[in-house]
Formats: sequence, C-alpha cells, structure tokens
Amino acid sequence: MKKVVSVLLLACTAVAMTTGVSMAQDAKLAPISDYVTSDVKPWLNDPAIIEAIKAQNVANANLGQADIDALDKKWRAEVDGSDHTMIDGVLGNALSKFLQEKKAASNGKISEIFVMDAKGLNVGQSDPTSDFWQGDEGKFQKSFGAGKDAVFVDEIEKDESTQTLQSQASVTISDDKGTPIGAITVGVNVDAL
Repeated sequence: MKKVVSVLLLACTAVAMTTGVSMAQDAKLAPISDYVTSDVKPWLNDPAIIEAIKAQNVANANLGQADIDALDKKWRAEVDGSDHTMIDGVLGNALSKFLQEKKAASNGKISEIFVMDAKGLNVGQSDPTSDFWQGDEGKFQKSFGAGKDAVFVDEIEKDESTQTLQSQASVTISDDKGTPIGAITVGVNVDAL
C-alpha cells in the first residue's frame, strides 16, 4: 500500500510540475496572443490580403511538391546570391506594400509579417524570408492546417540580429464564407508589448 501511495504522489507531482510549466509558458505567450487578437486580426479580412491569396491559390492550384521544392530552392539561392528577381517580385507586390505599412504602423511591436497561400507559399511579406515555402513548418501546419480561426503562438526566442525577444504568431485566414484560404505569420517583438 505504501508503495502505491508513493507512486501516486510521484505521478501527481509530475503532473503538477508539467502543468505548472505549461501554465507558465501560456502566461508568457498570452500577451502575444492578446496583441494578435486585438491589433492584427481586425485587418486580416482586408481585400488586399484576401484577393492576393485567392489569386495565388488559383495560380498555384496545379503545383506539385516537386514544383514547390523547385520554387523554394530558387528563393533560397536568391537569398544568398546576387540575383533577387523572385524575392524582389514578391517584395514589390501590392500585398507586401500593405504588410510593410502595417509593420511600420505597429511602433516596433511587429518585426516581420508574411502571408502564405493554401500550399504554404509566400504571397506577400514585409521583409525577405529565408525560404519561400512555409508548408513544412509548424507556423503553417498549426494555423492553416488546424482550420478556421486557428491561432498558433510559437515559443519566445531571442533574435540574434535585433537582440530582442520575439515570437511568431500564426493565424488562419479565411474567405467571406469561412473557408480557410491561407495563413499569416506575424513576428511580435515581446520587448515592445
């Protein structure tokens, strides 16, 4: 009997410790989630976003994985190379201009923004990303992949280039019928909240 009680006490302690860590992490992420809900979600149904995603979904409807991999490889080569034709094309589009304005208006709270289509490919962005395809990453899989109204707030990490604490919050974007059509990831500067 004594052994059973000891095992139960250890199990309860482990559950309490696990829950405490989870609750502590949730408490750290809550301000990020609150910021996204109050300051980002209100503009996610803007026609600049919705129409750009819809157009790219149509354009990319027949892309297979080999095509996606080739686009991603080209983007990555441009990040490190001197030819930035593909990157400049995305950074120069109307959606990217819209996202750059939203970033500038955030007073330092947003470090980056990028919008993805239904395949996880960049549609627009405030700043160049290191890759073009986000579909294989949690930011896309835990937002778009989780369906309508999904919000995924990733861990807080120190950004080496800016020396600030940041987290990426990703939200599913749906059309006026409520059908998920893409996702957005917003880099939030935790120090500025």
